[in-house]
Amino acid sequence: MGLFAKDIETMDDLLLHGLKDIYYAENQIIKSLPKLIEKATNRDLTKGLKDHLKETKNQVARLDQVDEVAGEVSDKDVLDAGIVGAAQAVEHYEIARYGTLIAWAESVGHDDIVRLLNTNLNEEKAADKKLSTVALRKGVNRKAAS
Repeated sequence: MGLFAKDIETMDDLLLHGLKDIYYAENQIIKSLPKLIEKATNRDLTKGLKDHLKETKNQVARLDQVDEVAGEVSDKDVLDAGIVGAAQAVEHYEIARYGTLIAWAESVGHDDIVRLLNTNLNEEKAADKKLSTVALRKGVNRKAAS
């Protein structure tokens, strides 16, 4: 089901859809972590992945308390809130990837690459901040909830 499926009409519907999305993601993590644990050779990495697997299972157990989740948006205010949320999810992914790439470039001494990637990272952080401002201070979430 896409973000803008037909049964998302209210902010509650949008919240439930987001919960369904994270529930799916957490379950995918539970499926993939054992394979990563098996392949990892660094003891600290293996321990960290095992700890995260246990933590993720606990998170899914909490999410199991949330029952039905639904999907499309006829209310334009709710649609705007959904768009902000989807855009922020992309920004957060980009921020995480740039952070990793910067660390890798630093580790091999590519200062020129680090500078370029830091510029991108700062732009992604600024975009995320602007989206938060629109959602919170400019009232998109408040309008969607009313």
